[in-house]
Amino acid sequence: QVQLVESGGGLVQAGGPLRLSCAASGRTFSNYAMGWFRQAPGKEREFVAAISWGGANTYYPDSVKGRFTISRDNAKNTVYLQMNSLKPEDTAVYYCAASSTWPTLTYDYWGQGTQVTVSS
Repeated sequence: QVQLVESGGGLVQAGGPLRLSCAASGRTFSNYAMGWFRQAPGKEREFVAAISWGGANTYYPDSVKGRFTISRDNAKNTVYLQMNSLKPEDTAVYYCAASSTWPTLTYDYWGQGTQVTVSS
């Protein structure tokens, strides 16, 4: 089992930055690729970013590319999501997830989420 706990969410003005963290415990963190997702009210869950086991490879959808950066610190069992130039449409609950496979990602474990609200 891998337990994931997100933190760092909150209220931020449009154009501002925010950094989310996801702390992992349980099995060896470096054995898992990690991803971030988000879900806004009334919308489906959306992929935001992914990073490989060692951090050398990352993926982003066009909606966040150039604004969001995923990174990880395997010594701290933590994955981060740096979000810059935030927009009101980035408002959502953000979740981190762990995948035992790469590059095909199959997420085995999920956190409970952290709320991000971007005001205009």
